[in-house]
Amino acid sequence: MAKDDYYEILGISKSASADEIKKAFRRAAVEHHPDRGGDEAKFKEINEAYEVLKDPEKRKRYDQFGKAGVGGSSGAGFGGFNSQNINFDFGDLGFGDIFNSFFGGQSSSRSHDQQQRGRDVETEIEIAFKDAVFGTDVDINLTLDDICDHCKGKTVEPGYEMKTCPTCHGSGQVVSVSQTIFGNIQQASICPTCHGSGHIPEKICSVCKGKGTQSKKQKIDLKIPAGIDDGAVIRLREHGEASAGGHKGDLYVNVRVKADKNFTREGDLILSNEHIDMVSAALGTEIDVLTVDGSIRMKIPAGTQNGSDFKLSNHGVPHLRNNSRGPHIVTIYVDTPTHINRHQRQLLEEFVRLN
Repeated sequence: MAKDDYYEILGISKSASADEIKKAFRRAAVEHHPDRGGDEAKFKEINEAYEVLKDPEKRKRYDQFGKAGVGGSSGAGFGGFNSQNINFDFGDLGFGDIFNSFFGGQSSSRSHDQQQRGRDVETEIEIAFKDAVFGTDVDINLTLDDICDHCKGKTVEPGYEMKTCPTCHGSGQVVSVSQTIFGNIQQASICPTCHGSGHIPEKICSVCKGKGTQSKKQKIDLKIPAGIDDGAVIRLREHGEASAGGHKGDLYVNVRVKADKNFTREGDLILSNEHIDMVSAALGTEIDVLTVDGSIRMKIPAGTQNGSDFKLSNHGVPHLRNNSRGPHIVTIYVDTPTHINRHQRQLLEEFVRLN
């Protein structure tokens, strides 16, 4: 069963120094590394814990809020194992398999029988921060090779037939003989005339010139899921280029998310900063905080210190695998005045004297 406490996972105390955290991680990682026969799930837990505890800001939020303060959720990524490593297979523009290439693995679909498929195509889109949070629809306009409208991909002029290749006599291969010191060696290769099909057109298509495909402008409507992160790759099966007599290749869409002037993101967390004056920090106040859902009123308790974090639940990024959302963490910075008049100085001095 997976442990919930990062300190317990690394076998250290909550007061452990940065050096102790690093040493504990190295020791545990060597012991449980899958390449050394260790448990992969345990190894992932160790990395997850280290990615949080090695970072002073993430560690502070974890100590205050637990996993919810560092973007932790069931099935969500952490640090080096974030959603940038996720490939989305949307198949026919519908939601298909979503898999995590944990050790850098790639979809096997990229390498299967290229002779029977058209060329895979890669493109890139850029979306706004809020569109990544809530999802959006994107139109992709590409110019790709598609099946020839005139010959329907058969390469032969309509009204004519395919005939047996005179070079290979229908075998799709030609045999050459080489003389070596060991004797004559026969070597088979793909027929250069029919390219291995065994047949050639009586008359090639007048439009595609026997290629079977022609260049066409295409518009693809792509649904971006809520919670997608910068660097994610969406795979659309058979939306790449066509091949005569075969299947279309795949389209790989690289998603880039624009930076936002108000928010940053860590996993399913949204982070932002707010400033208050020192009197408001001492006495307490209420402020309007901008979130991706709009402005909300947040109470600042008396005695709030500079750098304090406050959690707004369910105002973060939706999880890709369920309907819940992460929190929004607001960091409060207390502004100290750099210029004060004589009366303000007297009041502050009086405050210090009474304290």
